[in-house]
Amino acid sequence: MNTLSAALLLFLVMDPLGNIPLFMTTLKKVDEKRQKFVVVRELLIAFAVLVIFLFAGQYLLKLLHLSETALTTAGGIILMIIALKMIFPRRDNSLQEDVEGEPFIVPLAIPYVVGPSAMSTALLLMSREPGRWPEWLLAVFLAWFVSAVIIYFSGYFSRFLGEKGLVAIERLMGMILITVAVQMLLNGIAEFINNTGKVVQ
Repeated sequence: MNTLSAALLLFLVMDPLGNIPLFMTTLKKVDEKRQKFVVVRELLIAFAVLVIFLFAGQYLLKLLHLSETALTTAGGIILMIIALKMIFPRRDNSLQEDVEGEPFIVPLAIPYVVGPSAMSTALLLMSREPGRWPEWLLAVFLAWFVSAVIIYFSGYFSRFLGEKGLVAIERLMGMILITVAVQMLLNGIAEFINNTGKVVQ
């Protein structure tokens, strides 16, 4: 996986277009003069959290003695679940939270911008090839930057695409993500069979 494909994967998982309605609903209770400031602040916090998780997550996995095969397979399963939720959203399973006053970290930075799925994807990238950390860091920045632009101008995107347009794009992104998830699962299964064969020999 190269930098651009990793960035695209993270962007799909972060799903900024799907989070536009959540952001707009949460920001309704914030003074209009502070809305842009709040959005920028939460986006920066989200980026910091994602970077911290990118570099610290691999040590947690080493502590738990998890293999690359397990990580690849688990990553495929996680992405599959995320993709299915994007394609078949449920109203009763929404991430929308009621927040009194000005939100701070929760729920805008976490989990709207950077949720468990984005954290686990960043962790998976770094844990498999930690030597390529500059590439993964760049991928994280690219995915975050594009997501940040979309969220910052969420009002314009919402008016331009409309509710049906946002739903259609989110489902298309989910279909692409399912393909990636299946490939990761196949890779994990292939690695497991290969490693099992070596042990038997």
